[in-house]
Amino acid sequence: MSVVRATAVVLLGAAGAAMVAAGPVMAAQGRKARAEIQAELREQAISFPGKGLPAGLAVHEGKPVLTGPQARAYAQVIGHNVLTATGGRTYAEVSAELFAAGGGDGKLAELRQTAFTGQMLRASLLNAYQAWQLSALVIALGALLTVTGAALLAASTTLAVAA
Repeated sequence: MSVVRATAVVLLGAAGAAMVAAGPVMAAQGRKARAEIQAELREQAISFPGKGLPAGLAVHEGKPVLTGPQARAYAQVIGHNVLTATGGRTYAEVSAELFAAGGGDGKLAELRQTAFTGQMLRASLLNAYQAWQLSALVIALGALLTVTGAALLAASTTLAVAA
């Protein structure tokens, strides 16, 4: 076996073995992250209202929020509720109105606090959704790494046997 071929066999084998070892670890970490997200969402005891959701979200009526996609859907509900409460204005718009009024308008101050609280809840749920999506990517990359590593190991073995 030539030096080049022997080097290729060793490098392919080492890279393949590392990928086969790392892939399942990545996938397990992704699954662990999903479980942590679900545990946190379960602990928050968030449930969709039993009725009155917009048509696109009606499939969630009465269900608990336990997954990233459900957290995103609930964030949409909160966003809608905030806009309804503020007359279609964002936190920044209400805040600007409050400051323009000299900061002494109690009703605007209360509305700003409502908008702020709603937007923070919405942002937290969207973070859960993003973490859920990231965990899906980590799981998929772990599987891809494992398969690619196995292919490299097979190539290394084939190259060694063909020599």
